[in-house]
Amino acid sequence: MIKTLLSQVKQYKKASFLAPLFTALEVLMEVLIPFVTASIIDKGIEAGNMTQIFIYGGIMLVMAFFSLVFGVLAGKYAAEASSGFACNLRDAMYENVQTFSFSNIDKYSTAGLVTRMTTDVTNIQNAYQMVLRIATRAPLMLICSMFMCFFINASLSSIFLIAIVFLAAALLFIMLRTTKIFNYVFQKYDDLNASVQENISAIRVVKAYVREDYEDQKFKKAAEHLYRYFVKAESLLALNNPVMMLVVYGCIIALSWFGAHYIVIGDLTTGELTSMFSYVMSVLMSLMMLSMIFVMISMSIANGRRIVEILDEKCDLTNPEQPEMEVADGRIDFNHVSFSYKHGSGEETLHDIDLHIASGETIGVIGSTGSGKSTLASLISRLYDVDEGSVFVGGRDVRSYDLEALRNQVAVVLQKNVLFSGTILDNLRWGKEDATEDECREVCRQACADEFIERFPNKYDTWIEQGGSNVSGGQKQRLCIARALLKKPKVLILDDSTSAVDTATDAKIRQAFATKIPGTTKLIIAQRISSVQDADRILVLDDGTVKGFDTHENLLKENEMYREIYEAQTQGGGDFDEAGKEEA
Repeated sequence: MIKTLLSQVKQYKKASFLAPLFTALEVLMEVLIPFVTASIIDKGIEAGNMTQIFIYGGIMLVMAFFSLVFGVLAGKYAAEASSGFACNLRDAMYENVQTFSFSNIDKYSTAGLVTRMTTDVTNIQNAYQMVLRIATRAPLMLICSMFMCFFINASLSSIFLIAIVFLAAALLFIMLRTTKIFNYVFQKYDDLNASVQENISAIRVVKAYVREDYEDQKFKKAAEHLYRYFVKAESLLALNNPVMMLVVYGCIIALSWFGAHYIVIGDLTTGELTSMFSYVMSVLMSLMMLSMIFVMISMSIANGRRIVEILDEKCDLTNPEQPEMEVADGRIDFNHVSFSYKHGSGEETLHDIDLHIASGETIGVIGSTGSGKSTLASLISRLYDVDEGSVFVGGRDVRSYDLEALRNQVAVVLQKNVLFSGTILDNLRWGKEDATEDECREVCRQACADEFIERFPNKYDTWIEQGGSNVSGGQKQRLCIARALLKKPKVLILDDSTSAVDTATDAKIRQAFATKIPGTTKLIIAQRISSVQDADRILVLDDGTVKGFDTHENLLKENEMYREIYEAQTQGGGDFDEAGKEEA
């Protein structure tokens, strides 16, 4: 885990080296100052020698100045290194997430990914900055102060050894207990963020159903759950201060008692005892800083594991060693394909699908909810890999293509496709970055999107809000269709992407496809038979198996399931799913 995290330090290695270096120099100055103080007392004040006072006083000022300079530089480089490290971690996670296949993405919630890139990385950033400064400063200060104490009086310094052993045992106990709790706490952060995300994204539904109180209670429950575990963890961490104070005051009392004895017998001077009081505070403050490091590390271990989980996740869809870069045409072949989302679970979403579609054909796909229509479409653009069999596009196995080359030639328009904040032109050019405005206008005419775009005051420069919240569902779908057409794909898949469009506009779009892109293979997945009945052939799916694949007319004659669906929709005798259930 540590190796993976530190690999993201990259260009900030120099700053990561300079921060502890200047911290060490700062510690050196601070450790020498009490030693000089002892000389002022013994050789200056008690001897009544003002010259010695001025000399050693000047030395102290110089040391204090350099300590300040080194401290400022250490802080500067520590901030630069930790902030850069956090930036690289976020970039690396985001970049890796972009490579994920759908099966990789299915392992993580959106809220979980957001928490990892925000809260988890921030905690790692703070821990790294603390390691560069305090984890360098505290041990050095501890060692140097202990050395100076033993240099002054070895017998008296044994008090510190007892204190260190006691404190180390207490800190180890606290850290082991809190680490387990923090592992659980950061999982609960995901639940909290998920509640916020779900509520904000569906705020219109919440308002429409007057469910504000319910959502408030759900969030409050998640927040209280997090609160309880944080209280439990912080209650353990709160033991740090009492234990530390016990050790500090115990050392001061012991040092005062035995120090006075050594002064009386002449083994210790007043200045040396004064400097030892300074060193004992330095030792104990170093131990306190170490305890803070242990606390931060115990929290960061949980954060680090979650971050590394994303960084180590490998896309399960990879390019072959010598990938095909060109898709010859729009032929599609499913050769006895079986597929399940949880590989090896035995719960197949598609079973023994054997289909052969010619280039340029228009294929309608119809079936009840959960029949596998969208899954079938996902396999064509290799969003998932099959369990058994093979999928061919353009006469080649989809696994032999470069993923980017394949997906540029297989355009998919989803029912819930997304628009991004920006102008209409910006959104359209997701399909082709260098598309001219004339090209954008042409595909919008084919998708019947020009009808409403021309009514906007700014037309194609109209600003689209995040998620397309300022356009209707039908308008959003038509813009997404136009965006896909701009790619000039060999295969165009419409996954229920005209569900929010009226039947007249739906018919116009299908007519435009027939005349404008006759060479493109078109798969139209729909709930309405009216959307697919003019297709060259219609595929009827049920429970992941093929129940029929023929023309509309032949299916009406020979396929009972299709006929019942058709009659239910045309005669108003029920909805689609009900008809499917009755047939089953």
